[in-house]
Amino acid sequence: MEYTKEVTNRMKRLEGQVRGVLKMMDDGKDCKEVVTQLSAVRTAVDRTIGLVVAKNLEACIKDSEEKGMNTEEAIQEAVNLLVRSR
Repeated sequence: MEYTKEVTNRMKRLEGQVRGVLKMMDDGKDCKEVVTQLSAVRTAVDRTIGLVVAKNLEACIKDSEEKGMNTEEAIQEAVNLLVRSR
């Protein structure tokens, strides 16, 4: 699968968020502030996973349709990926 600029930009943003959390920890910031930022990181990761799975599903369905294959397997695989990510 080819990853879009949108996905790579999200990953770069995530990287920045994690670096920001590390700096907060180094600076001795309050636990509540760190946990709040970690929750934001987790949400961003979850959304990025959803985007990657959605793009992969879209590509798999198009590929299946072009080959005259059943798309149910691609859909089930995408559902399994989402379940495993939690």
